[in-house]
Amino acid sequence: MSDSVIEAETTDRSVDAVVAAAAAAPWAELDLADRARVLRGIADRLDGHRAELVAQAAAETALSEQRLTGELRRTSFQLRLFARIVLDRDFLDVRIDPPDPDWPMGAPRPDLRRINVPLGPVLNFAASNFPFAFSVAGGDTASALAAGCPVIVKANPGHPLLSRRVGELVAAALGEVGAPAGTFGLIFGRAAGVRALLHPAVAAATFTGSTAGGRALYDLACRRPVPIPFFGELGSINPVFVTAEAAHRRAAEIAAGLAAVVSSSAGQLCTKPGLIAIPADARLADELADLMHRSPAPTGPMLNDDIAAGFAAAVERVRSHPEVRVLAGGGPGTALLLATTARAVLAEPAALLHEMFGPATLLAEYRDTAELLALARSIGGQLTVSIFGERADDTARALLAAATAAAGRVLWNDWPTGVSVTYAQQHGGPYPATTAPASTSVGAAAISRFLRPVVYQQVPDDLLPPELRTGNPLAVPRSVNGARPR
Repeated sequence: MSDSVIEAETTDRSVDAVVAAAAAAPWAELDLADRARVLRGIADRLDGHRAELVAQAAAETALSEQRLTGELRRTSFQLRLFARIVLDRDFLDVRIDPPDPDWPMGAPRPDLRRINVPLGPVLNFAASNFPFAFSVAGGDTASALAAGCPVIVKANPGHPLLSRRVGELVAAALGEVGAPAGTFGLIFGRAAGVRALLHPAVAAATFTGSTAGGRALYDLACRRPVPIPFFGELGSINPVFVTAEAAHRRAAEIAAGLAAVVSSSAGQLCTKPGLIAIPADARLADELADLMHRSPAPTGPMLNDDIAAGFAAAVERVRSHPEVRVLAGGGPGTALLLATTARAVLAEPAALLHEMFGPATLLAEYRDTAELLALARSIGGQLTVSIFGERADDTARALLAAATAAAGRVLWNDWPTGVSVTYAQQHGGPYPATTAPASTSVGAAAISRFLRPVVYQQVPDDLLPPELRTGNPLAVPRSVNGARPR
């Protein structure tokens, strides 16, 4: 297939056909063991074609082969993690309340049996900066398939050839176990994505990208005749708060860490720190400026021209503020360090608390603890908030409380880049970080986005789903009368 065909937008008729096939696919009825086999099969195929896929991704995104190899490893790992979650069956969250004629509320309790069921077809808008982990076979696809939902991926225009090839590998894994036709579909083009989002058969959507693009799609999802859940990861400046004690004790260490995370992947990470609050009387700013002058960390190229243009516009918006100055960097292939005061940020947060998606960050110097805490309490919704401090700091507890109110992940003496795929991970936060702060797009809990609970009341045992039947013939983990049997 030629590049021009692959990059062409999917036609309206084809979009409708893909969505209709997804709506008709009884993927949820497939045995859970086969569902897990598909997820492992996709992972095996990604690993088996590693060299080919990494080379294609590098050609389309300008990301390094080392970075892409690590990302592909993460992607196959999370597919296998969701296969394990499927087989564990805890995600079904089965709860049994047997009949109780003496239930204390004053009326007999009926037989109630609750289980999570899939929402239905999920539309995933793939991201540009993670061509594997947040793309065709990434975490959104893995968690939706694990939940029992057919998946339609709207490919990112930044890596269409890679998207097509990964889509072929996903389809092959599905075919190996005889999965229903329509379980997975791939579409191309902005108009195709919008048309699919508005299709009445689509039950939920995911998105990772810009605030403007994500908010526009979220609004469309909410204005549908039947609104659907839209799990959008939008913008985040991921502020870092450095206490006076930490700045005096560990200035060089903190400076080196910040320079590295701002430069990594050319700053094109949703968890890159974009605001660093430091005491005005510490040497941290000097350490940073000196480090970036002496040995500037190379940033590498931007993903594409659109992202480069957006980054340049965001930097200009912040740098043009009269109380912002350039402290270091900003040359070709180097990170940019801007500086201002906490007072200026508090006075005009809309102008200065602005995401610069690329290799740049803003230092904000605070005069005292009161100003530091005021800044921490004014930052809005974030994916992450990092605190560099000492356990004996008087401000530590107050900063932790402010961070908890603002972010989905709170870090202590650690940097937020590198989001581990685990059972306990939370990658989300209050708006504008995401459109659904109670959910995560990374980690085991991501599966819950695509499930809804159904309770069966007084339904005869032989008509119940097998997971709910008396005697628990499938040995599904479940609670009975509020307790899990030992």
